[in-house]
Amino acid sequence: MEINYIIIIPVIFVVILLLGWLVWRNIKDEKKFEKDMNESEIKPEKHDEDHI
Repeated sequence: MEINYIIIIPVIFVVILLLGWLVWRNIKDEKKFEKDMNESEIKPEKHDEDHI
């Protein structure tokens, strides 16, 4: 049985590119998520001085 390198090499290359893209995308999304969480921290409510 002969190994067909003409098909195997491009498939491996595409798989490596896909994995690299997924890792890059995950890191980017994680940074965005952390930024969004920091911006949306619960802040104390401000009350009017008249309601004391």
